[in-house]
Amino acid sequence: MNLHALKDHPRLLLKATLQPLQGSRFQPTGFPDLGAATYDGPDGRKMLLVESAQSMANRLEAVCWDTVANDWVTPLKGLPIVKVKDKTGQPITNSILEAHRLNSIYITKANGFEAIKSAISFDDKRAFNRDTLIRALLKYDPNSLLHGIFLEKIAGVIRLPRALTSFIEAEGVSTVASGGVKNDRVRAAKGDDGKSAKEGFGNVPFHREEFTGSISLYFNLDLALIRGFGLDDASTTLLITLGLFKIQKFLRDGLRLRTACDLEVTGDLVVQRPAGFNIPPLAELEEALPALVKAASSGFANPTTTDLTYED
Repeated sequence: MNLHALKDHPRLLLKATLQPLQGSRFQPTGFPDLGAATYDGPDGRKMLLVESAQSMANRLEAVCWDTVANDWVTPLKGLPIVKVKDKTGQPITNSILEAHRLNSIYITKANGFEAIKSAISFDDKRAFNRDTLIRALLKYDPNSLLHGIFLEKIAGVIRLPRALTSFIEAEGVSTVASGGVKNDRVRAAKGDDGKSAKEGFGNVPFHREEFTGSISLYFNLDLALIRGFGLDDASTTLLITLGLFKIQKFLRDGLRLRTACDLEVTGDLVVQRPAGFNIPPLAELEEALPALVKAASSGFANPTTTDLTYED
């Protein structure tokens, strides 16, 4: 696997063109009290945010996780992770699946988190030392070095930006308004007996909004940020390769975003920057990762799985 073409370049920028797997309609992400995020592009074209950066971070993490085995997918085994169990030893969650990673309340309030907090070594009487945070994340949760962290439950200054960012947007969109009704075969009309639609009684009509348009998926891997972590070559190469793996794995396995948003890539994944770089195929990345994980393991916790106990 050759990453030489990335040397000295600050960003890896990628773009993929997507289309619905069937038909022409798709359902974007929705936001509370907002719904679909439509906006006007610089040229006046109607635009739509199909998937946000924060949602894509979660999806790029999800393709790394084997839900049946409750472990990393095979090429990533040996990477550090923080797992949380209840007092009976049953799994609750982990730092990969939690949207806020180590800042999850189930992690920061769990027994055993003090060791992680100590490794970060925050002192409110001194300027924050980012290097100790970076090495603590490499030790306990290197995934956070790619997707960012905001450990405001310790202190508001403990943060890193995302090194791997992605989003999906569509242009030239048109709204497809439709709807339906939830039928109640027993009590179609709500009477005076206090039975309400809120409880689930009666026929309930609903509105549905989908879209058509040209869909594009973007990835931005911040190479300058990763190199700026000041880690050794093995750890730096691991993080870059892990980012490439997440991208390729998502493109293969992660494009069913919702029931009504099942997408596929059309054409090739385009490298916008740097010129001359070809992203390795998924099989090549899977083959390379176990050796890269081993090469960087001197910076990992031992054992690599940190078990915490959350008692509600």
